[in-house]
Amino acid sequence: MNFDFSDDQKFLKSEARKFLDANASPERVRAVLDDEGKAFDQALWKAVAEQGWLGAAIPEQYGGLGLGHLELCVIAEELGRAVAPIPFASTVYFLAEAILLAGDDEQKSDLLPKIAAGRIIGAIATSEGPGATTAATVRATVSDGRLNGVKLPVTDGDIADVALVLAKENGKPGLFLVDLEGAGVTRQALKTLDPTRDAAKLTFSDAPVSRLGSAGAGMELVEQIFDRAAILLAFEQCGGADKCLEMAKAYALERYAFGRVIASYQAIKHKLADVYVKNELARSNAYYGAWALNTNAPETPLAASAARIAASEAFWFAAKENIQTHGGIGFTWEMDCHLYYRRSRQLSLVAGAPRVWKERLVSHLERRNAA
Repeated sequence: MNFDFSDDQKFLKSEARKFLDANASPERVRAVLDDEGKAFDQALWKAVAEQGWLGAAIPEQYGGLGLGHLELCVIAEELGRAVAPIPFASTVYFLAEAILLAGDDEQKSDLLPKIAAGRIIGAIATSEGPGATTAATVRATVSDGRLNGVKLPVTDGDIADVALVLAKENGKPGLFLVDLEGAGVTRQALKTLDPTRDAAKLTFSDAPVSRLGSAGAGMELVEQIFDRAAILLAFEQCGGADKCLEMAKAYALERYAFGRVIASYQAIKHKLADVYVKNELARSNAYYGAWALNTNAPETPLAASAARIAASEAFWFAAKENIQTHGGIGFTWEMDCHLYYRRSRQLSLVAGAPRVWKERLVSHLERRNAA
């Protein structure tokens, strides 16, 4: 098996970086962070849609580019480097992947072209508060095609047009599509550590829904969607972690202390070496995940868990050590270090906390060893 990208994919990665350098500068990210009334960068969202990135893995018959998941992975990595303030993950990694995985012909024909064109924003609503989501913790219900319940926090829930909602129907969890602009939906914006990514509390009162996939298969479908999303998120996290290492190295080479650049001190060298090791470990797991996702390999759940754990740890560690390398100035708003620290925490929770993924990894390993 080949764990490297093709020349065409590397070219896409290079062009994506150039585009984001020009259109998703730290100043653009800060503009969203500083403006409480601005949930995301609408101009960047429109530009990304025009580039065709939203439909990279969507088949051409539904308005996408029909490229595949490997191309989506390289785009995700560059979005992570730029900490792009757009709802790309919620719309593409979750909503689009869910519809591709379990949608019927009508749902695919209706929603996938809109996603590819950037006309709708998606969100996934599984959590109902602190703790891991299980079949026993789901309290939202669907009866006669009407949804009642509360979901929080929902990433991009305050700006999304369509949500995937986990709810019980006849006592069994199912996954349902909900028009958030329709009747019976109330939204409440939530404050989080990373204001460049919107979050909300969604309250449903007899909101009309349509089921995605088979009745009672909600938990199994959510696990499959999360496996796919975890691999794509791992590439975002790898991109952010690599950028943190670059920032720390650049500052260490220009900052002088006691007549020497601080990069010459052993403490800084060891710090950055530790970041590099974690980043490379995360990248290896992410590449394995990309292979599994692109080939629909049976190892996908195991690869997704490993990629999720390693990438979450690498991005958090790199973001933390980037601040430490910058010293006192790294804690101030003047530097961009905090943008990456905020995003590292947000991404580590958006598809389930690392603790949950560690438990899943152990479960997958136990099942494989018992087989």
